Parts: sequence; structure tokens; C-alpha cells
Amino acid sequence: MQDSYLEVTFRHGKALAAYYYLPRPAGGTSVRTEPAEAGMLVDYGRDGRPIRIEITAPSRASLAALNRVLRSLGQDPARREDFAPLRAA
Repeated sequence: MQDSYLEVTFRHGKALAAYYYLPRPAGGTSVRTEPAEAGMLVDYGRDGRPIRIEITAPSRASLAALNRVLRSLGQDPARREDFAPLRAA
């Protein structure tokens, strides 16, 4: 996977969680999870690299908070249009 993307999970029409996937090798799975900003968890792959950010409180998430986490991980910032599906939820 070469590009980052956002996936939103819904239950009864409301956003339950969101996942911001980071570039990673094909088949990369999470072996460890660590807390980041409030309402966000970072999943790490077997090689120790971050592979996704789980947003556990989508209604309270912000692009600024996501970008702080991305910056702390040495990743490129998300763009407003990347985050738009979560705002639409």
C-alpha cells in the first residue's frame, strides 16, 4: 500500500470508528497498539513501523489532532479532502 487513506465504519447510520491507513507493505498486520492523542490509537506492524491510526471517537476528531499524530510518527500530514469523509459522517 503506497498511499494513505481514511476508512470510516458505521453502525446504525452513525460513525463508530475511523481508520487512517498509512503506507505499508502488502499484508502488513498490527502486532502492537499504543495510545496517541485523546481518542486515537496507533497500530504498528511487525517491523515497528506505524501502519494505521484508529480514531475511536470520530465525532470529536479533528484534522489538526490527526496531523499532530502523523507529525509525531514522521508521516506526511493529511489534507482537508482526506479527512472530509469523517466530517460528512
